[in-house]
Amino acid sequence: MPTCALLCFCSPALLSPFPSSPDCVSSLQPASLLHSGSPSFPWRSVTAKLINGGVAGLVGVTCVFPIDLAKTRLQNQHGKDIYKGMIDCLMKTARVEGFLGMYRGAAVNLTLVTPEKAIKLAANDFFRQLLMEDGMQRDLKMEMLAGCGAGMCQVVVTCPMEMLKIQLQDAGRLVCSFPSAASAPASCRPHSVGSAPAHKRPSATLIAWELLRTQGLAGLYKGLGATLLRDIPFSIVYFPLFANLNNLGFNELAGKASFAHSFMSGCAAGSIAAVTVTPLDVLKTRIQTLRKGLGEDSYSGIRDCARKLWIQEGLSAFMKGAGCRALVIAPLFGIAQGVYFLGIGERILKCFE
Repeated sequence: MPTCALLCFCSPALLSPFPSSPDCVSSLQPASLLHSGSPSFPWRSVTAKLINGGVAGLVGVTCVFPIDLAKTRLQNQHGKDIYKGMIDCLMKTARVEGFLGMYRGAAVNLTLVTPEKAIKLAANDFFRQLLMEDGMQRDLKMEMLAGCGAGMCQVVVTCPMEMLKIQLQDAGRLVCSFPSAASAPASCRPHSVGSAPAHKRPSATLIAWELLRTQGLAGLYKGLGATLLRDIPFSIVYFPLFANLNNLGFNELAGKASFAHSFMSGCAAGSIAAVTVTPLDVLKTRIQTLRKGLGEDSYSGIRDCARKLWIQEGLSAFMKGAGCRALVIAPLFGIAQGVYFLGIGERILKCFE
């Protein structure tokens, strides 16, 4: 999952499965939706959710990005393991590349997380209105379908964002794994795309420009199928699981579950969904990694990647980075729950009234 890919759907108001009385449903809606100027499309609500999602994404990326970097490097290890686990990876990264080395690629996420959320939020609201005849009536299946539709739309940003992020995250692994790569042929150099010099520190701008120049727009969307194959099943697992877990703590007097219960439900559902789709995330990471170390395989597609991974590294390779993914996703959804519970977006909008 891209990092922060589904944060904007974490609001209990969006995921609650209770189609109770209008008063109960009203209590579940964000404050901005109740005072929206347009009855047909709650623009104020969308704006508030966009702010909430953006804030949650920015805070979440800052907090858990080093773990996501460890996940990428662990998943890209072929055969000989340089890192024994997440802690070992982070310690070696900090020792060799410094503290900021653990945040390689974070700028890409921090820059694109807000437009990613904007697309996802707008698409989610559109599909919800399209699929649900009565906005007051909750239909879990339709909400799942709306979430999947929004997930499909957001890959317009998610795929190139992850593409650039992975190159930057994995660059340090290649330097540690293959110190002689600088003298290798250009096709094997870890720090370059195309003919860029191997010793030059990679940047998202340089990588994006070289991909566009050499491969066109398709270069930025390499692994699009694998991204969809990961994100859609994640939505299918996460949404009903969260709704049912949240249902266990539903308080009839308050009209919703407590913050603590929603927080834990989001963490649990996010972790389980993340681990469930880890094999698909491993395939996506391998396919989107452009620079390979000496002796490392390239892949022509999802099937070719899965076949080579199975033959050469065994079944366990499909679960590489599973623990890291759980540790990344759980805090992200917890942070998102906190942002929505505090109503940061609504508070900011009130300042401009």
